[in-house]
Amino acid sequence: MNRTLTTAVIAVSQLALVGLAVAPQLSARLTGDTYLVRVAPVDPVDPLRGAYVALDYPDLRHDSSQSFVEPGLGSLDDGESGDVYISLVEEDGVWVADGWSRTRPDDGPYLACDDRSWQVRCGIESWFLPQEDAQRAEDLLRDGAVAELRVDDRGHAAVVDVRAP
Repeated sequence: MNRTLTTAVIAVSQLALVGLAVAPQLSARLTGDTYLVRVAPVDPVDPLRGAYVALDYPDLRHDSSQSFVEPGLGSLDDGESGDVYISLVEEDGVWVADGWSRTRPDDGPYLACDDRSWQVRCGIESWFLPQEDAQRAEDLLRDGAVAELRVDDRGHAAVVDVRAP
């Protein structure tokens, strides 16, 4: 009886942890609004990780002097690390960064990111796709594309598609 209870508690705990890990992406996909942002490739398909493309968002960068050779959204050089919020504004049919902040915006669309590691992460850095679509995706990104993001009311984002503008 004790062993069965212990196994059940461990199984439920593991399911809860998986749920917590994917909750932001699920929330964005299920309840988020759609935003189009310009996207550029950073990395080709990696045979060890499967068919994915590391994405770069030139219009969301904090430091516009940063080049495509150095991927990432830039940094908020304020000596702190933690939560970063990127406010979005529509410009010519796509959404661009309007400002970066350490405090959650009161209104308007924004991305909830974090800069606790070596780069700012917003949950939209990779796009996974079937292996047979990998070459088409690389060609599309090279020619210029937009990413369709779903962003919920807490700033959680997910890439749902990458396509020609």
